[in-house]
Amino acid sequence: MLAFKPKPSSLRSTFSGTALRPPPRLYGVPVLLSFSRTTRSRPLVRAVISDDKAVESAKTSPLDQKHSNGSSDSSSKQVKAVVTIKKKMKENITEKIENQWEMLMNGIGRGILIQLISEEIDPVTNSGKSVEAFVRGWLPKPQEHDNILQYVADFTLPSDFGRPGAVLITNQHAKEFHLLEIVIQDFDGVPIYFPANTWIHSLNDNPESRIIFRNQAYLPSQTPPGLKDLRREDLLSIRGNGKGERMPYERIYDYDVYHDLGKPDKERDLARPVLGGEERPYPRRCRTGRPASKIDPLCESRIEKPHPVYVPRDEAFEEIKQDTFSAGRLKALLHNLVPLMAATLSSSDIPFTCFSEIDKLYNDGFILKDDEQRKLEDRFSWLRDNEFARQALAGVNPVNIEILKEFPILSKLDPAIYGPPESVITKELIEQELHGMSVDKALEEKRLFMVDFHDMLLPFIKRINNLPGRKSYASRTVFFYTKTGILRPIAIELSLPPTPSSNRNKYVYTHGHDATTYWIWKLAKAHVCANDAGVHQLVNHWLRTHACMEPYIIATHRQLSSMHPIYKLLHPHMRYTLEINALARQSLINGGGIIEASFSPGKYAMELSAAAYESWRFDREALPADLIHRGMAVEDPSAPGGLKLLIEDYPYAADGLLIWSAIKEWVESYVEHFYTEPDSVTTDVELQAWWSEIKNRGHHDKRNEPWWPKLATKEDLSGILTTMIWTASGQHAAINFGQYPFGGYMPNRPTLMRKLIPQETNPDFEKFMQNPQRTFLSSLPTQLQATKIMAVQDTLSTHSPDEEYLGKMNEFHSSWINDHKVLQMFDRFAAKLGEIEEIINERNKDIRLKNRTGAGIPPYELLLPSSGPGVTGRGIPNSVSI
Repeated sequence: MLAFKPKPSSLRSTFSGTALRPPPRLYGVPVLLSFSRTTRSRPLVRAVISDDKAVESAKTSPLDQKHSNGSSDSSSKQVKAVVTIKKKMKENITEKIENQWEMLMNGIGRGILIQLISEEIDPVTNSGKSVEAFVRGWLPKPQEHDNILQYVADFTLPSDFGRPGAVLITNQHAKEFHLLEIVIQDFDGVPIYFPANTWIHSLNDNPESRIIFRNQAYLPSQTPPGLKDLRREDLLSIRGNGKGERMPYERIYDYDVYHDLGKPDKERDLARPVLGGEERPYPRRCRTGRPASKIDPLCESRIEKPHPVYVPRDEAFEEIKQDTFSAGRLKALLHNLVPLMAATLSSSDIPFTCFSEIDKLYNDGFILKDDEQRKLEDRFSWLRDNEFARQALAGVNPVNIEILKEFPILSKLDPAIYGPPESVITKELIEQELHGMSVDKALEEKRLFMVDFHDMLLPFIKRINNLPGRKSYASRTVFFYTKTGILRPIAIELSLPPTPSSNRNKYVYTHGHDATTYWIWKLAKAHVCANDAGVHQLVNHWLRTHACMEPYIIATHRQLSSMHPIYKLLHPHMRYTLEINALARQSLINGGGIIEASFSPGKYAMELSAAAYESWRFDREALPADLIHRGMAVEDPSAPGGLKLLIEDYPYAADGLLIWSAIKEWVESYVEHFYTEPDSVTTDVELQAWWSEIKNRGHHDKRNEPWWPKLATKEDLSGILTTMIWTASGQHAAINFGQYPFGGYMPNRPTLMRKLIPQETNPDFEKFMQNPQRTFLSSLPTQLQATKIMAVQDTLSTHSPDEEYLGKMNEFHSSWINDHKVLQMFDRFAAKLGEIEEIINERNKDIRLKNRTGAGIPPYELLLPSSGPGVTGRGIPNSVSI
C-alpha cells in the first residue's frame, strides 16, 4: 500500500506541528480535533477547518503558532486545496445513500484529512514542514461530468513554509474513494498540481496515510530535502514484506511464480505444473499470497469467478472498462446461445458438415466494419495460396516468418529422441516449384522464406495427439518471393515423433493441380494455421507481451518513486495490464480454461509457452533487432529508420518501424532532458535498482544471461525504455486487435485440428476420396469450440470506450508533469503519430503494395495509432489492456 508510516521512535518529530495519525475517534465517530506536537511545548489542541480562528486550549509557544492553521501571523498566506473525487456513474440505492452521507461528512469537515508537506526542512524536526486541514464544502459539479465532485480545504501557511511538495491524505469514511487530483490554488498566483488517479483506502482498513507527490519530476539526487523521507517510505510501503494474503484494498507489488493455473483440489486432471523455476523457466507474476491448495502444497488455491483475483488496487479496471468487459461477455453469451444449446443438448463435439453451417454461425462476417468497408470482404480468400502467404506478412501473426539461409534445413532437437535432423524438404523438391530457378540462386537473391514451428512443437506432439479430439503435426512452411513481389507457399512439411513401428514421421506436401492433391494441400495449410494460431496466442501474444510486461510493471512501482521521471514516462504504458493478466489466469490460460479448450496444445498450452521462453531474449524484443535476427531486414544507414526490408511490402514491419522510430525519438529526447550529466544514469540509485530487479527477480530464470543490455549511459536507458514501450503499445496492438478480423471466420484460421491427414494406407483415405469436404470440415474445430473461439477473439479484439491511445492525453491526466519542455516534446510525438497515420493510409491506397491493396484485400490498419471503441482492427493503446 502506498502509504507513510513513521517509525514509532520518531513519531513526535517526523513533521513539524503534526503527528502522522488521524484525529481520535470516539465510539467510531471522528472527533474534530488535531494535535500539533513539537519537542518544545505541550500539545496544542485546535479545531480544524473552521471559519473562526483556532481555539487554543493550552498556552503555546511561538513555534506552535507558526505552524498552526489558525495563525494570526500577518506574513502568513491563505491557500485552498481543491480535492477532485470521482464517484461511480452507476450507483445502486445503497451506494447512493452511502454517498449522500459521505458528502455530508465532507461538507461539514468530518471525512478527509489533508496534510500539506513542504519541500523545505524544518530545522527542529529535520523533516518537511507540515500543516493540515479537513476538506469542507463542495464546488458546483461540471455539467459534462456528473460523477465528479470537488471539495475544498483551507490552509494558512507560515511565510517560511516553502513550496508544498506532497500531500498526505487520511480517509475517515467507512469505504475507499477515488481521488483524481488535488490542486493548491492561490499559491503565488500559480496552481500546484498533485495528480493522483488513485484509490484512497479507508482508515478502517489501514491506519496509514496515503502520500501524493506534486507533478514535479525529480531524480533521486534532486529530491527536495523535505521530501526525501517520504520518497523512501513511499517505496518501502508499496513493496510489502512478501508475507500473507493480499487484501483487495492494498497496493502491494511483489513477485511470484505461476503456480495458480491448475485446480488439483477440484480434479486431478486439472493439475498443472508450476511455471517459473529451473525446470520450467517463466517470467514472474504479481504475488497474491493465497494459501496453498489442499492436494498440492506447491500450488496456490484458486479464486473462481465472480470473485476477483488480487491485483494492487489501482491496477483494477475502471468502471467504463469493467462495464465494457462485462458487456463483451454478455455479447458472447447471446451470440453463442443457439449453437451452444444445440451442442449441449446432444454432444459437445458436433462437427460442421457443410460451409453453410459455418456461414450461419458467423453471420457477421470476419471483418467488423461499416457497410461501405464491408464490401472489401472476400469470403473465399482463405482458400487461396496468396492469402495464406499474405497473412504471414500482414496478418495477426506476422512475426514468425524468417529468411531461409541454407539447405538442408536442419533441426536442433536431439536426433536420438526425434530422429534425423534433416528436413524432407529437399533442393530437388523446391526446384520443381521454382520454374527453372535453382535453389542456390534463390538463396543468393534472398527469395526463400520459412515459417518454422518444427523444433518448438515436436516435443509436445505425442502428448497433444493423445488428447481426445486433437491431432497435430510440427510444421515447416517454405515460401518463394517472386520477382513480381508476391509471396507464394511452395512446400509444407508436417512431422510426427518417430515411433518404433514406423520410420516415416515426416510428410511433405506441395499445392499440386489435381483434385486429390488440392484437398490434401488445403488440409496441410489448415494444420499450419492451427500451429500458427497456437504459437501466436501462447508465445507471441501472451508470453512476449502480457507475461513479459508484468515484471517491468511490478519493478517500476517497487523501485521508481512516482516522482521519478522514468516512472512518469512509463506510467501510461502499465495501465490495466496486471488486471487483464489476472483475469487471463482465472479463465483463459488456466487448467480447463478457454485456451486449453480451443487451441491445439490443449492442457499442455502453458508448458509450450514456458518452453518458448527458454529462447526469449530482451535484446531481441526491439523491433529492429527482431527483424535483423529473422533476416527480414538488414542494416542500412541510408534507409528510413536505418533498416532496409528484404520484402518491401511487409506491412507489419514497414508500419511498425514508423511507430518504433517515433517512440525512440520521444524517449531519447525525454531521457536527454533529465539525464544531463555523464554519470547521471549510473548514479541514479532508483533506476539501477529497477533494472537490477527486472533482471534478477522479474525474469529470475534469465538473470545470468549475457545478452541483458547494460544500463550505464543515456543510450542504454533509451534503448531499454523504447523496447518496453514498443512491446506494450505497437507490438501488442499488431498481434492482438486482428484476432477477430482474421480468426473470427474459423476456416481462415482454425485454432486446432481434430484429425491427421489421411494417408493412402489409412482406412479413412477412402472416405476422404468419396467426400473430401466432409473430411476437411470434420478435421476443424467443433461447433462448440468454434463459438468459444469466436467469443474470446471478439472480446480480445474490442477497444474499451476509455482506452488511452499512443500519443493521446486523457483529460484527467493533463497535469501529469510540471515541465513545459517535456510537454512540448510530447506534442511533437503526438504530431509525429498523426503524420504516420496519414502515411499508413496512403500506403493502403498504393496499388503497388499487393499485401494491403487489391480486390477483396483488407487494408493493413493494425498499426494505425487511433481508433474508436469496439472491434475496429486498428488503434494502438498505450498499454497491454486487453
